[in-house]
Amino acid sequence: MSYLNNANPISGTTMFDGKMAMKGYELNKMCYSLNEELARNAFQQDEMAYCDQFGLTETQKEAIRDRDVLKLLEEGGNIYYLAKFVGMLGLNMQDIGALQTGVTVEEFQQKLVAAGE
Repeated sequence: MSYLNNANPISGTTMFDGKMAMKGYELNKMCYSLNEELARNAFQQDEMAYCDQFGLTETQKEAIRDRDVLKLLEEGGNIYYLAKFVGMLGLNMQDIGALQTGVTVEEFQQKLVAAGE
């Protein structure tokens, strides 16, 4: 599979591979925990203390604090686990796609429709 040999196959995206999975393990574990209402409440009460429970790095915690989804992806965040976190912010997968491609959500949605035609 040639795409595995290309470290950055799509401009503006971060390749999620085994190395990134290891880098983001704690971050993704924390995001997964947000499936539970009690966890979401604990996160909202003291975000940084909650992050510390999972051993997030300072860079990951800064990205959480800044709501910097692209940085979270760079820090090993898996989009499917990050969806739990960004959902709490009122964002969805198309919002993230727009962030990654540097266009508005409406422009991103038009790209999706055009790709399906």
